Amino acid sequence: MTGIPVGISACLLGKEVRYDGGHKHSRYCTQVLAKHFEFRSLCPELEAGLGVPRPAIHLREHEDGLRLVENKGAGDHTEAMQAFIQQALPTLGELRGYILMAKSPSCGMERIKIHDADGTFMNRDGRGLFADALIKAYPLLPVEEEGRLNDSVLRENFIERVFAYDDWMQNVAGENLTKHSLLDFHKRYKFALLAHSEKIYRQLGPLLADLKSEPIADIADKYIHSFMKAMTQQVSKGAHVNAMNHLLGYLKTDMSAADKTVLLEQIDAYHRGEVPLVVPMTLLRLAQRREPVDYLSTQKYLTPYPDELGLRNNV
Repeated sequence: MTGIPVGISACLLGKEVRYDGGHKHSRYCTQVLAKHFEFRSLCPELEAGLGVPRPAIHLREHEDGLRLVENKGAGDHTEAMQAFIQQALPTLGELRGYILMAKSPSCGMERIKIHDADGTFMNRDGRGLFADALIKAYPLLPVEEEGRLNDSVLRENFIERVFAYDDWMQNVAGENLTKHSLLDFHKRYKFALLAHSEKIYRQLGPLLADLKSEPIADIADKYIHSFMKAMTQQVSKGAHVNAMNHLLGYLKTDMSAADKTVLLEQIDAYHRGEVPLVVPMTLLRLAQRREPVDYLSTQKYLTPYPDELGLRNNV
């Protein structure tokens, strides 16, 4: 089985490509995520011809925009980086996610140091040149920094988005786009959408109500942009409780009173922060298996990614 194609900063795979000849090996990426993702690595600075080792560089704000300049000396690598970016971006269209190295003037996703034209520190409002171009070129692509994956909530959200985007690209996008494939995708993600953003969930229903109102490709484009926007929103405990209670509504007629009581108790315990999400979710899945409900059997909210990742054990 081929893994989901995900881009990654090469140093995170242990490759010695950093300016000092070192790396930033992420064992979580290589030992856990690599079982499910097929990593495609890039080091923009190396690919732009800066070499290893190389002088440390940072971003300076000039009248014509940000420039990638050596910390010491006058070396300016902006044009070389932009040339690499223009060459690389068209080759990344089949990726389903990207994991970037933090604090890098090329790969950093946020809070990158910006200096003035003379090299004096100004603020941390920047984004690495490659990261900025990547996010603008592929606004639907789930992108995250490796360090932020240490946060269990951000980690779970990113990986859920990667699997959802892969589902869309495999089963709905391009030649696979039909009215049926679009509606089927929406059906699979109804409870996930409800949990992430009830507002967007309620907007997407009317969008799909009349698929003859405009070309299906235009409707699908509006849909997936709203869908991915919703999925970036972190799910609160209250929103999970709301989604689980909606799920329970489809099951309760076939559940024993005792089973329903236990499930409701565990949903309340999750809401109070006494147990992780995996506890009531496992009970819901068991109830669905005992008395299968067709509508729930395909719901990605119940199984958004492989169980072995253990992501709901910590949220």
